[in-house]
Amino acid sequence: MRELLVATNNDGKLAEFRRLLSGLPVHVVGPAEIGLELTVPEPHLTYADNARDKALAFARASGRLTLADDSGIEVAALDWGPGARSARWMVAKAGDNADALLDRLEGVSDRRARMVCWLALAEPGPGEPSVELFSGTVEGRVATARRGSGGFGYDPIFELPSGLTTAELAPEEKDRLSHRGQAVAAASPRIRSLAGAP
Repeated sequence: MRELLVATNNDGKLAEFRRLLSGLPVHVVGPAEIGLELTVPEPHLTYADNARDKALAFARASGRLTLADDSGIEVAALDWGPGARSARWMVAKAGDNADALLDRLEGVSDRRARMVCWLALAEPGPGEPSVELFSGTVEGRVATARRGSGGFGYDPIFELPSGLTTAELAPEEKDRLSHRGQAVAAASPRIRSLAGAP
């Protein structure tokens, strides 16, 4: 079974990727498990460019097949931002980004939003690693308060058309419906191929 390095230092995200990739013929490892300490800047305005940079850096450093993601929330009332800046846009403010977004949208009636994920899959080779990109998007809205205890990041405030936040879903249901789940589903045939499976 081929090792697949998931290029994240976020424990919640790594756990989610382990679930999402569990049906594939790969052994998922995180950077800490292979003794790799690496932080890659995310300066770009697009998810795809940030994910590509991370996948390339971790693949070069590890020599392993590497999967990296960049994801975020896009909110209609914020001109479809913060987008690729979602993890960092309110970093100077106390609390977390989900709470900051709730504060920012207080009294706002248009709460349409979407969650977007771009994955980069880097295959090491004799030269520069090759990179392929995959994406997933889910439409919803920003809730008016935090709900649910599952997930991480914006999950407690991202409400699906069903009326539930992604933090209120069972992990398997979230994996099926989420932006990251959709992106992994799109990448799965290629991962299976690179792992040598039919």
